[in-house]
Amino acid sequence: MTDHVEQADPAEPADRPRPVPTTTESAAPDPTTSEPAAPESATSDPASPDPAVPGSATSEPAAPESAASDPATSDPAASGSATFESARPDPATTSNPAVSESATSNPVASELATSEPTAPRPLYEVRRWPRSFADRLTSPLPGVRAVARLAREGRLRPPVKTLRQIPELPFAPGPLPLPVPGRTAVTWAGHASWVVRIGGLTVLTDPVWARRILGTPARVTPVGVRWEDLPPVDAVVISHNHYDHLDAPTVKRLPRTTPVFVPAGLAGWFRTRGFTRVTELDWWEAAELPGEDGPVRFDFVPAHHWSKRTLTDTCRSLWGGWVITAPGGRRVYFAGDTGYGHWFRQIGRRYPGIDLALLPIGAYEPRWMLGGVHTDPEDAVRAHQDLGARVLAPMHWSTFLLSAEPPLEPLHRIRAAWEATGRPREELWDLPVGASRVLE
Repeated sequence: MTDHVEQADPAEPADRPRPVPTTTESAAPDPTTSEPAAPESATSDPASPDPAVPGSATSEPAAPESAASDPATSDPAASGSATFESARPDPATTSNPAVSESATSNPVASELATSEPTAPRPLYEVRRWPRSFADRLTSPLPGVRAVARLAREGRLRPPVKTLRQIPELPFAPGPLPLPVPGRTAVTWAGHASWVVRIGGLTVLTDPVWARRILGTPARVTPVGVRWEDLPPVDAVVISHNHYDHLDAPTVKRLPRTTPVFVPAGLAGWFRTRGFTRVTELDWWEAAELPGEDGPVRFDFVPAHHWSKRTLTDTCRSLWGGWVITAPGGRRVYFAGDTGYGHWFRQIGRRYPGIDLALLPIGAYEPRWMLGGVHTDPEDAVRAHQDLGARVLAPMHWSTFLLSAEPPLEPLHRIRAAWEATGRPREELWDLPVGASRVLE
């Protein structure tokens, strides 16, 4: 089984003492939903897929799949539309009283009836989910013809002449902000990886400390924060299972007691790797983790994206972003990976007063292929406005060259798009990799 082309650099022992939150029950792995654990390979696979290309396959084998069609294999260019199998409730959900109630109905419809955040769910509960979340897709996944067109056009990577921009990519690592009660601070480690200090907790988002991810050239800027410089990690949030957001070598560095918040259907991946404090949530659900300043709330919210990690698991787990709220009400929104669409306005209505929005601005060309699943810089500014957020911090660029735009183009375009809004320049945090800012 291969989770990565290359093993991350050897890590120091990760067993530093960490605060362990209290809970009524820590769920053991669910034998009915667990996937077999296997060692991660450190070898290169020349046929590796591109994580930025929807529908590309991976070399990691998956559990046996039913005869239901895989939505990634349909070609909208041939049929004119894509047909997806709707998620169906697992019959075991209603017959096994020992398993927590799952979101067997689509919360998208129920969201229209309420705009208030829900009560938090218990931490670490074992839940059952529909076999597929393909009915949550907001744009069809391209098929074989679209991937062939992409290769034919030669738009898998930036033009060679633009690679001379790589040394100009901003990289300015510095010390992490000192922890102060009531303070919220962020440090950009690169791509979608942030060190978020909020409510007395240190939270990692989509941590990727490896030098290379499956199917992609090595990172073009180093990781902005050395692993040995991290404070004890109190929680990790994962947006979805793509390799550039869920990195097995990095996950291996974490203590197995680290609280992890993941999308519905992804807990088994962590539990089979020994993690004992895994909370998986559906869209619009939340859980709270004790912090020094009081409980910190983690809300899982929708995104315009998809999921896939193996040849046969398209949309078998959910995807989304996270709204993290400190006891005093300070809010940070981490979008993960997403295209532009209606969800941003709904997130802003349900969670008013977002102080900081961490939004992706890279991996967007060509638009005919990636427009539905990756925001470009102008989309990110529109999303920020829809959210009603105060500060925008761009991410998902300047780290891995996942698509065809020139390396520096996202930075130039986000600055121009922001200036066009007339918003204060200081509310655009276009940070270098490794830099930090404190919310005032």
